Amino acid sequence: MSNSADSPGTGTSPGRSRFRPVRVLTLTVFVLAGLLFATSFHTAKGTNIRTDDSLLRLSDLIHERSRENAGLQRSNAALREEVDALAAREHGATDAEDAELKELERAAGTEPVKGEAVTVTLNDAPPDATAKLPGYPEPEPDYLVIHQQDLQAVVNALWKGGAEGIQVMDQRLISTSAVRCVGNTLILQGRVYSPPYKITAVGDPERLQKALAESPAVQNYMIYVNVYGLGWKVEEDGNRTLPGYTGAVDLQYARPAGNGSPRP
Repeated sequence: MSNSADSPGTGTSPGRSRFRPVRVLTLTVFVLAGLLFATSFHTAKGTNIRTDDSLLRLSDLIHERSRENAGLQRSNAALREEVDALAAREHGATDAEDAELKELERAAGTEPVKGEAVTVTLNDAPPDATAKLPGYPEPEPDYLVIHQQDLQAVVNALWKGGAEGIQVMDQRLISTSAVRCVGNTLILQGRVYSPPYKITAVGDPERLQKALAESPAVQNYMIYVNVYGLGWKVEEDGNRTLPGYTGAVDLQYARPAGNGSPRP
């Protein structure tokens, strides 16, 4: 005689329920949901991720560090002047050696340079700009902002035009200066700048302007000036004195050739 609980087609015995997979699935869903909420809580550490003030204050932190770097550069410049004054009294060099040192400092950009100057100003286009000439597409956001290559194009053209010294914003460029952009801001020697960007070069104004006009990279930029309204102004700036570079001149991430072990 077979057990009724095991016989197909018969009802279940009193007090016993049939096994239902749906109940197990529902329980599993609730467990997984609980784990998800717990993980989210620990990730956010009890804060609203979308309104986390630490993210909103990141821009302010960058600008604060920029101001601190500017102050440190001023302090460094004052100390360098004091050291140079002490060295001038003690080193006992000849006049010829002093003249050679001054020429090297001028070429290195650590001494002020004075002369006729040309200033180039670049600026973002209006955010609602449209194509001004037929045959060109409507602008994408990247078309309307100054990029790193635009600033580099101007700087390189001015060097090619015989510039004796170049200043970007309020900082003198030297051989190790790197003009870098992050988003729509310029980061130069530890400080942050927003457009409009001013680049001033001391040299022969005619040669400097000719070099700008003949630069293929600048010519490409001028297309965006004419089509989308990017800012561009070149003006002779009279006699200007560009200050010497006052930051650190030691290489931090490179070694002279022949020193140290080669990379594997």
